[in-house]
Amino acid sequence: MKRTSPILVFALAVLFFAFFVAIVGNIFTPHGASQQNLLARLKPPAFMTGSNPNFPLGTDRIGRDMVARLIAGLQMSLSVAIAGTIIGAVLGSLVGFMAAHFRGWVDEALMMLVDFQASLPFILITLTLLAFFGNSMTLFVLLMGLFGWEKYARLSRGVVLSAVNQPYAKAIVALGAGNGRLYIRHILPNIASALIVQVTLTFPQIILLETSLSFLGLGIQAPQTSLGQILGDGRDYLSTAWWISVWPGAVIFLVTLSMSIVGDWLRDRLDPMLRERTT
Repeated sequence: MKRTSPILVFALAVLFFAFFVAIVGNIFTPHGASQQNLLARLKPPAFMTGSNPNFPLGTDRIGRDMVARLIAGLQMSLSVAIAGTIIGAVLGSLVGFMAAHFRGWVDEALMMLVDFQASLPFILITLTLLAFFGNSMTLFVLLMGLFGWEKYARLSRGVVLSAVNQPYAKAIVALGAGNGRLYIRHILPNIASALIVQVTLTFPQIILLETSLSFLGLGIQAPQTSLGQILGDGRDYLSTAWWISVWPGAVIFLVTLSMSIVGDWLRDRLDPMLRERTT
């Protein structure tokens, strides 16, 4: 039996801990993410001189607890990433299914739209739309959902075109099954593994995009909190209160790296060609 990689175990542990903290973390902190205490501003973490035992990871410039801020930021960043990933996966997969089903000019038009999306720098599109329409949570989540949808479209179109030419698909059509039953009951389960792998690869990219925009002040807005926003708040205090930026930066790094590792592992496990090479 092949041993599980310690790196994979570490990545899974990080993801489990991150989602656990995001779900129930508020129970373990007595402070609110926006609760201010100016008498305890810029207190260092517990392992440094001058710390306050009530704030184990220190406080920010207006005395807010870094533990509570990190939990709130993690909740927001994961929520936006999950919603954006789902929107992109559903939209892209539908476009891919439509292109593979109708083919002809519909296929060409949809693939032209995919190529147009892929050729544009998405960060510039996002900045333009946010500047033109103003920032709102609904618009921001929708923009995160539009990130990477073309990858799902190309992937689903390719695997559907391959699947419909398989003997089992032709047999199902010969037995009188409709297109809906063919795609939903038979083809979709067979291509689900490829879509799942793409989800795990897109998820960390959306986290990085969301945190980057929030760092620039164009993403999540106060009083809501995200990891990128916390990171941006601490950039003026790197020499005097490094923990304000280091903690959220470390969380972003560990979560995105762990998800990428799990995505690579899933790709190796679910891709039959790669699985044959490693066995």
